Amino acid sequence: MSGFVSFISAGPGDPELLTLKGAARLREADVVLYDDLASGAILDLARPEANLVAVGKRAGRPSTKQHHVNRLLVDYAATGVRVVRLKSGDAGIFGRLEEEIETLREAGIGYEIVPGVTSACAAAAQAGIPLTRRHTSRRVQFVTGADVTGDLPPNLNWAALADPEATTVVYMGRRTFPALAAKLISHGLAADTPALVAESLGRSDERLVRTTIAELAEQLARGGAPSTAAVILFGALAGDYPS
Repeated sequence: MSGFVSFISAGPGDPELLTLKGAARLREADVVLYDDLASGAILDLARPEANLVAVGKRAGRPSTKQHHVNRLLVDYAATGVRVVRLKSGDAGIFGRLEEEIETLREAGIGYEIVPGVTSACAAAAQAGIPLTRRHTSRRVQFVTGADVTGDLPPNLNWAALADPEATTVVYMGRRTFPALAAKLISHGLAADTPALVAESLGRSDERLVRTTIAELAEQLARGGAPSTAAVILFGALAGDYPS
């Protein structure tokens, strides 16, 4: 009998933001394949005898290839053990989840997905602001700032992203934000649109910085970016966080 894979969403890094179901699955696991940003104190919930396997991917650093992660999931599950694939944030948001579940489907291995707190929600909560507001921020949009090459995706919906009545969250946008901001401004978004940068969410060195899209773009272009910027929010609500 083949094993089973639980995709657990670890949240932004604070173990207290892990769901009860996620914590239970982690305590039951025989093998845990974990991302870099889903390590630390959360792994303390695993059994001492569990096999912990680091499979994280970080931009600009030596990283585990996705096809190797897929292979590990199948190989471990095929031995009949309980496997947890621990992903940072919410597994279904820019986490390459689809590639991994497709591999399991092809191999005939069962799986479940346990949702979690994505960094967008965690950043807003830590800033003490909502992501929506009646009448003025009726829409929230999540976008990746990097395609598979690490560059700004060329086919983004610029009219939607430049909508001043939306709250926009940019994942993996540290390197490409200057180009993104230039596009936004050229499509009519005001240069002084508030922006909120959240880094190291849920960790001891967490930092939130309020700025504007133009100021942030200039800072990042100079190389003065936060070293581990996890997420960037912009829109009217981002200005509600005190500097």
